[in-house]
Amino acid sequence: MKSLLASCRLYGIVDLGYVAPQQVGAVTRALIAGGVRILQLRAKGVELPLVQRLAVEMQAICREHGCIFVLNDYPEMAAAIGADAVHVGQDGGSLAEVRRIVGPGVLVGRSTHSPQQARLAREEGADYIGFGPLFPTGTKPGRAAIGLQDIAAVRAEVGNMPMFCIGGVNGDTLPQVLAAGAERVVIVSWLLQQADIAAAAAAVIARLG
Repeated sequence: MKSLLASCRLYGIVDLGYVAPQQVGAVTRALIAGGVRILQLRAKGVELPLVQRLAVEMQAICREHGCIFVLNDYPEMAAAIGADAVHVGQDGGSLAEVRRIVGPGVLVGRSTHSPQQARLAREEGADYIGFGPLFPTGTKPGRAAIGLQDIAAVRAEVGNMPMFCIGGVNGDTLPQVLAAGAERVVIVSWLLQQADIAAAAAAVIARLG
């Protein structure tokens, strides 16, 4: 999984704020068809039985196509269903505790919002980080944007740990993000709202190289 993670440039998120539960399978397949090889289920404020049902559905599709499946927020559920990875925010507890729950074979990602948090995530042994939000974003309303100025320095500091820049990244802002030193990005709402999700994902991946 770590070698596959290292090859990923575009991180996709199937966010139930934008995708109806009955469309999760189709959207997952579209993102994979576009070349995405790491996909997260984000289901904020959703009842846990539905989260688990959708996680199992996404995981099966991802496994069929050689894609890393990431569950957001629920280490215990990730362990129970055998997810490939779990992603936790700053309020998700210590990474040591998360690893105790999911076991050594599961990738662990951490959201970071400053160089200090990125540094700590690396010290705690995160397999990858999200870094942002770079721009204001409707996906995380009320969270202040951190800007682009720290991307290059943080990327150099974390070394070979994958760093996915997130928050307001879209077809228009992507050139700025890449110019600031990003190598990997997360795109959520813009990608999910495209008429042809697969084609849009493929175009972004082509730009990422």
